[in-house]
Amino acid sequence: MTREKKVFVPLKQGQVSMYICGPTVYNYIHIGNARSVVAFDTIRKYFEYRGYDVNFISNFTDVDDKIIKAASEANVSIETLVETYIQAFYDDTTKLGVKQATKNPRVLTYMSEIIDFIQVLIDKGFAYEANGDVFFRVKKSVGYGKLANKNIDELEAGASGRTGSAELAKEEVLDFALWKSSKTDEPSWESPWGAGRPGWHIECSVMATSILGDTIDIHGGGADLEFPHHTNEIAQSEGKTGQTFANYWLHNGFVTTADGEKMSKSLGNFTTVHDMLDVIDGQVLRFFLVSQHYRKPLVFTDASVQDAENNFKKIKHAYDKLNFEVKEKASEVPKVDPKIAEFRQAFIKEMDDDFNISNGLTVFYELIKYINLGHMSVDALALFNEILMIIGIEFEAPDMLDDEIEQLIAERQLARVNRDYQLADEIRGRLATKGIALLDTPDGVRWTRD
Repeated sequence: MTREKKVFVPLKQGQVSMYICGPTVYNYIHIGNARSVVAFDTIRKYFEYRGYDVNFISNFTDVDDKIIKAASEANVSIETLVETYIQAFYDDTTKLGVKQATKNPRVLTYMSEIIDFIQVLIDKGFAYEANGDVFFRVKKSVGYGKLANKNIDELEAGASGRTGSAELAKEEVLDFALWKSSKTDEPSWESPWGAGRPGWHIECSVMATSILGDTIDIHGGGADLEFPHHTNEIAQSEGKTGQTFANYWLHNGFVTTADGEKMSKSLGNFTTVHDMLDVIDGQVLRFFLVSQHYRKPLVFTDASVQDAENNFKKIKHAYDKLNFEVKEKASEVPKVDPKIAEFRQAFIKEMDDDFNISNGLTVFYELIKYINLGHMSVDALALFNEILMIIGIEFEAPDMLDDEIEQLIAERQLARVNRDYQLADEIRGRLATKGIALLDTPDGVRWTRD
């Protein structure tokens, strides 16, 4: 709201209430949608790492013009379409290491609360009925447009050219729909103003306040939601309750193409996560999405994804070596490494500064460099695991331990000495299937985990 960083002070000590605008479920989520999901999942995980109990709410919009159109085009019921894409959302985001929300409310289950909320706004003079539609009086809202830093006179001028039938029924051009009267062959619900369905903005206000209360700690979503969606949420919610709707607003930056164009379904330049997961490991895609500070744009290209994959492999290799060394020395009395505590505090310092994951990862890479120099300890492994948890990566234990690999390499060398090249090739192939790459050098055989 202020465009300044503020010290976070929760409404209740040790607790965080978060409401994040979720997807409209008429298609698979694209990379831009996933960026928001991953960004706020990372923020949530960091809060939990710092000891907070997080009530994390993210909705599904299951009543919308786009859903009605998509269901009609696919010749399926709205219910079938919605259930298909909600399940796809869970499947795809699970592969991205996303922790399921505390609750994923759906508009259809809050219809009576939406009608009651609108009635209160009418009773308070913030809304009015016109020909079966209900509109919000923008000029009655104090500070309308403040979140998006927009001037109401400029907004009014920009909206003055609209001439649809609903526009003509409004008192003012900026007034927005809380309830839309039903159209032929569209789903509708009975209300005091006739059959219809809710507007988009009212849905999130109702779900957020119903679950989390009149005031919440953090409201988040993509930067494109600042106006009009979040702006209208504030107007509605504060009009009804007389309370500050959210104390902190967080908006993630767009995913853009190489030429700087925003990725979106409306522009047709999007790639779905569902399709991406057929060609790239979900954890690599997660690492790509998490690697940039949440407020900054993220450029999506083959090269940027490949860079993320290369760095991911380096992290995995360091983790496997560290894991093995710590297990090998499990019988020894662990030594405390004070340097690890310094790395931990440096990482926390960066993440405490508006969740600056970019700088946090720089600290992580310095930790890995330190580990690769031979500083392998239980302390180092503990911190490694802490950071992996925050960035949403979970490594499985390697299929093969280092001593098994060395034994197979020795058997391969013996096979080569005996000119049993078929056996030597079979061993190389077996190692390759386990992600072990061999390199024959003048100094002997070197191996790495791919």
